[in-house]
Amino acid sequence: MVPRWSRSMIHLSKLGFQNSIQSQKGPLFASRNYTKVSATAAPATAQTVDSSVKRFSDNPEVNLNKMFRSKPCSLALPLDSPLRVEEPKYEGFRHVMLKLLLFYSKQSKSIRGANVVYKRITSQVDKPFIYNVFNLEKTFKTTFSLLIIHMWLCLRRLKEEGKEGVEFGQYIYEIYHHDLELRVSKAGVNLLLSKWMKELEKIFYGNIIAYDTAMLPEAKQDELSNMIWRNVFSDDGSPMPDAAALPVQAMARYVRREYTCMMLTDKEAIYSGNFAFTRLANSSLESSRRD
Repeated sequence: MVPRWSRSMIHLSKLGFQNSIQSQKGPLFASRNYTKVSATAAPATAQTVDSSVKRFSDNPEVNLNKMFRSKPCSLALPLDSPLRVEEPKYEGFRHVMLKLLLFYSKQSKSIRGANVVYKRITSQVDKPFIYNVFNLEKTFKTTFSLLIIHMWLCLRRLKEEGKEGVEFGQYIYEIYHHDLELRVSKAGVNLLLSKWMKELEKIFYGNIIAYDTAMLPEAKQDELSNMIWRNVFSDDGSPMPDAAALPVQAMARYVRREYTCMMLTDKEAIYSGNFAFTRLANSSLESSRRD
C-alpha cells in the first residue's frame, strides 16, 4: 500500500490537493490548523528527526498506555439514548401513500439504515477528537485512512450476517463512495476525478484485505500495528520511529477493541445504525460510558 500512497500523494500535491483541503470550511477541517503531508520522502536529517519526535510527542492530557484496555462490550445505544434514530411512524392516508411509494420496502429501510450507519462512521472520523488522541495531523490521507478502518469494522461485522449482511454492506459502501467523491471534488480535483476515485478504490480494498489478514489467529502479534503505521501514520513508508510506537500501538488496541465490540453488538442495532463507536470526546476518556 505504501508505494501507491506515495504516488498518489505526489500527484495530488501537484494538483494543489492539500492546499484546497486546508481551506475548506466544513466540519471535517474546521477544528484546527494542520500541517501538510509531505508529498515526497525527505532525507533523514537531524531536522526531520526532531520534527518526527515533536509530531509524536505525548499529549499531556492523554495517557495512551492506559487507553482501550477495558473489557469489550456491545456498542448498541441504550433505549433512552438521545442519539438513537427510530423509523418514522405514520398513520392514516400518509401511511397508505408511503406504502404505495415503497417507503416501507426492505430496500428503502436498508438504505435509511445504511445512511445512519455511515453517519456513525463520519461522526467518529470527522471530529477532531480522534486526531487529538492519537497525535495525528488532519489531512486527506489520515481522514481517508480512518474512514477505511471504520468502514472495515462495519463491513466485517455485517459479513457475520451472511448474504443479507453483505447486501446491507453494499448500501453503506455506495454511500461511502458518493461521500468520498464529494470530498475529493471539493478538494479541487475535478478533471481527474474518475482517475483518483479508481486509485482510492484500490487502496480501500487493499487495506480491507490487510486488516482482515492482520486479525487472523495466525497473524503476527505486531502485524496490525505495522498496518496501521503504514496506512494511517506514515507519510512515505519509512520505518516506524520509536516516538510513534505509543500512538500506533494505542490505535491498534482501539481497532481490536472496536472489532470485538462490533461482534458483540446485536443485529438490530447494526442494521438500524443505533450503535456508536467508543467516545473520544473526552481525551482522557474518563467520561466515556465504555472506557
